[in-house]
Amino acid sequence: MQPEAVAERVRQELPDCEIHVENEGNHYLVVAVGERFKGMTPVKKQQLIYGALNDELADGTIHALTIRAFTPEQWAERQ
Repeated sequence: MQPEAVAERVRQELPDCEIHVENEGNHYLVVAVGERFKGMTPVKKQQLIYGALNDELADGTIHALTIRAFTPEQWAERQ
């Protein structure tokens, strides 16, 4: 699965977020930035993104997933 296809799946569930995806084989790094993450626990943020990719995780298309989710403010601090 191409990184852009993974990003599109996540964007379908989180259309108000900026999504970046990198891959190494079938391991993906998803970086999501959006206001919706404000006040959420890290687990809740991950659940939203895992939910968007549940089918791909279940059938093995995506073997491993690293998720980093930020508010725009948190993202700006990291840049």
